[in-house]
This record gives sequence, structure tokens and C-alpha cells, in this order.
Amino acid sequence: MTETKNEIKTETRIKLFDSVQEVDNLQVEQARRINSATHEEIIAGQTSDIYFIKTQDILRHLGKDDTVVTAEIFARKPGLFVGINEVLGLLQDAPVEVWALPEGSEMQPKEVLCRITGRYSDFGVYETAILGMLASASGWATAAREIKQACPDKPVSCFGARHIHPAVAPVMERAALIGGCDACSCVLGAKLLGKYPSGTTPHALFLTVGDTVEAALAYDEIMAPDAARVILVDTFRDEIEETMRVAEALGDRLQGVRLDTPSERGGVTVGLVHELRQRLNLAGLDKVQIFVSGGLTPQRMQELSAAGADAFGVGSFISGAPAIDMTMDLKEVNGQPVAKRGRIPGITPNPRLQKMK
Repeated sequence: MTETKNEIKTETRIKLFDSVQEVDNLQVEQARRINSATHEEIIAGQTSDIYFIKTQDILRHLGKDDTVVTAEIFARKPGLFVGINEVLGLLQDAPVEVWALPEGSEMQPKEVLCRITGRYSDFGVYETAILGMLASASGWATAAREIKQACPDKPVSCFGARHIHPAVAPVMERAALIGGCDACSCVLGAKLLGKYPSGTTPHALFLTVGDTVEAALAYDEIMAPDAARVILVDTFRDEIEETMRVAEALGDRLQGVRLDTPSERGGVTVGLVHELRQRLNLAGLDKVQIFVSGGLTPQRMQELSAAGADAFGVGSFISGAPAIDMTMDLKEVNGQPVAKRGRIPGITPNPRLQKMK
């Protein structure tokens, strides 16, 4: 018998985890190599708060699990709305209707950002995951926008993957790109938006090789011609001395030097950047750019930019940004306006919403 597309889709759909009995029966391998949830576990609803699963059991007991409801999501702070692409992926197999702001839209406090209509049994368990996807991605994107606005005319790369769990690092770096960063270092994060990851070499290379110039020459020799020749110059000697050694060795092929001086030595200071810029100019190396990374904030970027920095790598300011709290409320049940106390019953109009599903 020939299978239809719908039959194939039904067979491959992941079973929704929606009863307390399934929670009781769930066995998690104690020797699990990585603790993060898999895509399949998220889609199955296994990252849900338990009370949403209990709700499904109670509604089923009352014969109300197929009640049609409309839920609305809003944020408590302004920012950039990011993460709806993952929400749509999560709800891909659910027979629900979704209206939302487009990915990367400006959002205002209490504005309806997303509206979902369907049987509660088809999406209620996903409330935890939906809010988490939107809250985290929106927080990261909003921080990235603040960083980019500090120096809008200069390239900014996101180097935040090392500060968070690797399972969500691509989500964070994708959000940073949507927020305004020009590039990111995480391979998967960049590839998710069709970009190539940005970055040259870490201190580990120079420490292993034992000499900045030797490592720089090896990099220049084996990397593709279009790979950026930006060399880290703070590993062994004075940053200006190392810059001049590298410039002499690479000649016109040197595109820039990177300063990442640790806090133990005062970090990258305005004075250091200013002196390096002047010495490069005096040596006829005005085309060599200064790339700065390490503990950057919008204010520090503006100060370093004024001193002569040409580009920046930002990590913890973006990766450590707080999530923007999101709330999901039921506003209709069987077509009738409802709301908990303190909220207005019924659909909240927002002409900016677009039908997504």
C-alpha cells in the first residue's frame, strides 16, 4: 500500500509527553555523557514544568483536554523579539494557529508578541519551552544590539560561546547576529544564518609554538588567502614590540593585530591602544587594524574606539545578558474571553502580528 505524505508525517511524529504516568516511567541514563536535552526530548515535552503535565491529566479526566484556547505571550521589558523560529519548529507538528512578530522585531513591554490558538492538549505542555526559547534569545539579541550601537561603524564579533553551555551556544550566537553583531566565532551559530565563523588563533597556539612570529608565519602559510591575517600580540612580550615583529615578518599581508591583555596586567587600556595606533602610523602601517577583545562593555568600546581601536570581540556582555521575562496567558476558552485577575479578558489587538502557521 502506498503511504501518503500525511501518513508518513504521523508515523515520524514524536509522541508528546503529557501524563504523570509517563513522568513516573521515564528512565534517564545515569551515565549520560551530556546533560542537556536533545531535540527529541524537547519536542516530546520532557523539559516541561511538571505542573503543565499534571494539567493535561486533569483536563483529560474531566473530558476537557480538547478544549480550544487562545494563548498570548508578552514581555515585561523592551528589546528585540528573537526565538520565534524555534517556537515554530517546536510547534511544527501541532495543529495550531500561530501569529507573531517577525524574528528580530522591536518589542515593547506588555505588547502581545505571539498568539497561539488550538486545543490545549496540543500545545499546553510546551509553555515552558516556548517561553524559555523566546526569553533567552531575546535577551541575547537585545544585548548584542546595545553593543553594536556603541560603535555602529566598526565591526563587532560575538565571542560568547565559551561562557555558556555548548548546547545553547549556537542559539546565543545566532541571536547575537540578529541583534546586530557582524560575526560570531561559534561554528554552528554562524552556519545557522548562512555565515562563516569569525576568528583567527588563541593564546594556546602561541604558547605551544613558543614564539609569536613563528606561529604567525605558520598561520599565514597554511590558511586560505582570504582568511584574515589578524595576529594576537599579547602572549609573550610587550604588545607594541610584538606588533612590530609580526609586521616585519608578514609585511603587507598583515591585516591587523589583536589585543586581549588579561586583567592581571590591567586589560586593554585606552593608553595602550592610543600608543599602538600612533606607532603603527609612524611606521607607515596605518592600514594595520587594531582588534580588541576581553571584558568589553559599550562604554569601554566607545573609549577604545576613540583611542584608535578598529574592531571588537565581545563575549560575556552578550552571553551573560539576562533573559527577558516572557509570560503566556490564556485569553480565550472555547471562543469566550477569559483572563486571570489583573489582566483584561479576551484577545489583545496587535496589528503588527503576522500569521506564521
